[in-house]
Amino acid sequence: MNKHNSSHIYGIRSILEAIIAEQPINKIFLQKGLKGELFMELESAIRKNGISVSYVPIEKLNRLTRNNHQGAVAQISPVKFHVFETLIESVLASEKNPLFLLLDQVSDVRNFGAIIRTAECCGVHGIIIPKNGAAPVTDDTVKTSAGAAFTVPMAKVDHLKDALFYLQSSGIQVVAATEKAEDDIYAVDFNQPSAVIMGSEDKGISPSILNMVDYRAKLPLMGNIGSLNVSVACGVFLYEAVRQRINQI
Repeated sequence: MNKHNSSHIYGIRSILEAIIAEQPINKIFLQKGLKGELFMELESAIRKNGISVSYVPIEKLNRLTRNNHQGAVAQISPVKFHVFETLIESVLASEKNPLFLLLDQVSDVRNFGAIIRTAECCGVHGIIIPKNGAAPVTDDTVKTSAGAAFTVPMAKVDHLKDALFYLQSSGIQVVAATEKAEDDIYAVDFNQPSAVIMGSEDKGISPSILNMVDYRAKLPLMGNIGSLNVSVACGVFLYEAVRQRINQI
């Protein structure tokens, strides 16, 4: 039987069925030390499909659901993610000047929701996040996004490096928002197919990603605090792209 509520599926067999049915799973929590053939089958399916997993004490699972979880609980996304390559090709076929947003390990669900809301307002054609380490789309994310999570196409990728390479090979410039830049955002030409990448709340964009981007840009800060909240910074970057594009209409 497929046991679930609005945000979780519980039970080993039920979760296996959900994976086979390609349900949008944010993360799976497995009980530490659990053994058995069916449990190993679930672990294999999780690895094969690149689903984020955490091994936790049984007390954690008991807090997630009061039902008979059998040592496994899956957190279900309220939105369905697009296939990355299909999303990019579809947008390129229909849009002359697309704008994408990549998030490198943004982990707070409310920051994520606020970013999605701003992206929708700015006409972003797709948001790309890594399968592991990124904030999940939860009920809080949807609420903070004011429903924009249901309208902005999103895709998950195994590695952001591969996504960057794919975007660049498709003629899309990648602009990194980082304080480790000489130029500020107003020097970037957004009147061409572009992708903005924002980093995590605590570490920013990973060095390996920074080495791949086409441009690095920073925001001018006039006060004493060295950085903005990632959702606020994202809004400034995206609205600079909007400002430039409006002036070209």
